[in-house]
Amino acid sequence: MDSAATAATAATTGLIFRDATDADVDALVALIESAYRGDSSRAGWTTEADILQGQRTDPEGVLQVIGAADSRLLMVERDGALVACCQLERRYDHAYFGMFAVSPALQGAGLGKVVIAEAERTALEDWAVSQMHMTVISVREDLIAWYGRRGYRRTGRMTPFPYGDERFGIPQRADLQFELLVKPLV
Repeated sequence: MDSAATAATAATTGLIFRDATDADVDALVALIESAYRGDSSRAGWTTEADILQGQRTDPEGVLQVIGAADSRLLMVERDGALVACCQLERRYDHAYFGMFAVSPALQGAGLGKVVIAEAERTALEDWAVSQMHMTVISVREDLIAWYGRRGYRRTGRMTPFPYGDERFGIPQRADLQFELLVKPLV
C-alpha cells in the first residue's frame, strides 16, 4: 500500500457516526470554525478565510439544527475525538446537506468522502428521499469540483449571500452568492 492509501485508510478507520446532542455544541462550533475560518482553517483545503472573516456558525445556530424537526446533525468521532460533522434536513422529497466540516488536519485523506457517502445513505434509508441538495458559495470552484466528483451537479440556481448579517461571516468581496447543487440518490 502506498503512503497516500495508508493515510486514507488511517483517516477513515474506527469512525463512529452519531446524532449530536446539546452537550456537543461547543465542540461542533469549534470544529466548524476551524475548518472554514481563521488561520487554523488554512491547514486544510476547505478554508474560506480569504473570502469571509468572522464566524461561520455559533452555538445558537448549532442548537437550532440539533433541535429542529426533520433535522439531524451527524457527528463523526474517532478514538473519542470529534473529526467531522454534517447536517441533514428532510425537505419534502429531498434532503438538505449542510454544516459539513472535517478537521483541517484530516482533510485530503478520504474522510470527507466517507462522511458524505454515509450522509447520503442515511438520508435515503431514514427518509426515502430521492435527492440530496446543498448550497455552496459560487466562487468556491475547488469545492464545487470536489462535490462534482461525488455526483453533485450545478443547477445555476443562485441565492444571494446575506450581506450585513455577521452571523454568516464578514464578506471580503462583493460577488458572493450561493449555488444549489443537486444529486439524485435513487
